[in-house]
Amino acid sequence: MKIEKISEGIFKVDGRLATINLTPDSKVYGEELIEVEGIQYRSWNPYRSKLAAAISKGLTNIHMKPKSHILYLGAATGTTSSHLSDIVGKDGIIYCIEIAERSMRDLLKVCEKRSNMLPVLQDARKIESYSEEVGQVDIIYQDVAARDQDIILLRNSDMLKKGGYAYVAIKSQSIDVSRDPKLVYREFLDSISGKFDVLEKLDLSPYDQMHLFVALRKK
Repeated sequence: MKIEKISEGIFKVDGRLATINLTPDSKVYGEELIEVEGIQYRSWNPYRSKLAAAISKGLTNIHMKPKSHILYLGAATGTTSSHLSDIVGKDGIIYCIEIAERSMRDLLKVCEKRSNMLPVLQDARKIESYSEEVGQVDIIYQDVAARDQDIILLRNSDMLKKGGYAYVAIKSQSIDVSRDPKLVYREFLDSISGKFDVLEKLDLSPYDQMHLFVALRKK
């Protein structure tokens, strides 16, 4: 099989996106496990993960790496966060913020097997409930379905180091289903422009419709 390194901890195995499994022989969402020369890779489905979709669409600003500390807003059931867990390794940390109790039940099962994933059942707007535990992080990853996605990012940005990176899946239909998505994206980027520089923008179709994925750097 052909192995191509995309960035630290991210590969293509025969053209399919993958990460090295931190918990060998364990699956999270039914993904395929691929053994190559004694290394087990987990296939990373871009239809199940917006970060995988963005990488598949050509994202070049990929700053997740071993030992990174990541604040994940909207971790859901743990699909993308488990791949980030593979990437940051045992010396990294993923703080998984999730508001839905049903999703948290599934997320907890993932976290039980991955000591670098810390689950937090909380509203991502209520940073006072987890900011002390989180401290300062290298990266914010945000995938929340809310009208105030910009405010959520700005509030949590106090925990992001200066020069740190943020990755956001802007969901136009969650913000305002009645408006042109391009206007929604522009207003989001205008709102956060005082604190962030935009490094990259990617439309996620065909993997996700009416989503703009943005890579940002804190000023």
